[in-house]
Amino acid sequence: MKKSMALLCALCLLLGLFSGCGSKSNETSAPVTEPTVAPAEPEVDADQAAADKVAALIDAIYVQQRTDKTDEQCAAAKAAWDALTDAQKELVEGENADPDYFGRDTGDGSLDDPLNADGIGEKEILVVSFGTSFNDSRTEDIGGIEKALAAAFPDWSVRRAFTAQIIINHIQAREGVAIDNMDQALERAVKNGVKQLLVQPTHLMHGAEYDEMMEALDAYSDKFETITVAEPMLGPVGNDATVINADKAAAAEALVAATLADAGYKSCDEAAADGTAFVLMGHGTSHTAKVTYSQMITQMSELGYENVFIGTVEGEPEETEVEAVIAAVKDAGYKKVILRPLMVVAGDHANNDMAGDEEDSWKSLFLASGAFENVECQITGMGSIPAIQELYVQHTREAMAE
Repeated sequence: MKKSMALLCALCLLLGLFSGCGSKSNETSAPVTEPTVAPAEPEVDADQAAADKVAALIDAIYVQQRTDKTDEQCAAAKAAWDALTDAQKELVEGENADPDYFGRDTGDGSLDDPLNADGIGEKEILVVSFGTSFNDSRTEDIGGIEKALAAAFPDWSVRRAFTAQIIINHIQAREGVAIDNMDQALERAVKNGVKQLLVQPTHLMHGAEYDEMMEALDAYSDKFETITVAEPMLGPVGNDATVINADKAAAAEALVAATLADAGYKSCDEAAADGTAFVLMGHGTSHTAKVTYSQMITQMSELGYENVFIGTVEGEPEETEVEAVIAAVKDAGYKKVILRPLMVVAGDHANNDMAGDEEDSWKSLFLASGAFENVECQITGMGSIPAIQELYVQHTREAMAE
């Protein structure tokens, strides 16, 4: 019995020894590690990806050079836009792209005539404009001038050319309407057998756009029997700010009369007595023709329009910079301001730079100055004013007389 007990104790000790050795071995062995799992790739936002694709397509046609791919690119951009949901459209943002490129309502584009038909005949009036993507302004301002010329000269065919390919592409992509650029319009005239070409620019002055138009015409100087270029709206550019002419007087009178009528005043004196000033916003330019704005300031003064001020988006010449204009109106003691474009069309500058809700628009800056009780905007281009249309007709008639 004692031997059995001793044997049993020895066996227990032996098992304990083996068990202890197993525990020690577990404590000193390398820890077990879980398999390494690569982090999951971030999910691509499908809505943003679709919007980015459209933005890239818009940026691709936001260029000043037409290529053999332009028509295809314009169609592709519109198709991609139409395929977006409303929520995706709000996400479109690129270097020049935004939801307004296709989404902004600028009027009924079908009311505008691109005037790009063949069958011109031997005598053509080519109306050359910078252009605008705002449908209503294109119809009423540029179209108004074109219709006036067609009515005044029924023996001549009136056709259109825009110099801004960016705008041409915008209209083509959004409206599906093709407007000729200068080269296309001139090629169309050549193919149609035009012999007498009269070019009527709708430009305000002899500025950079006018110079580019003349360069394009030079390349076709031997393609027609005659090429005659009429004066832009404000006529020849004088040497300094004191030089004015009949064209500037006629334009100033027409613009101020329309501004007064829309504001409900019979005269500038009546408006001044009511504490109202009129601020006309031009584009501005670094071109030597910028003196034209200074001349128009002189012209307004000569006509007795003391409560009419002129500024420019570009702030050139310097006295037309918006802050200088705000200070001048404030110092003159006026408490009400009416803003209106000194531009042929009421397009992007009039709707955004002048009347927009952004803090850097002219309306916002005038209000932020705290100097004025009321600031209103008249978003109307000069091209829709009958007297301005007649001024262009007169310029065309004078060119014909040459």
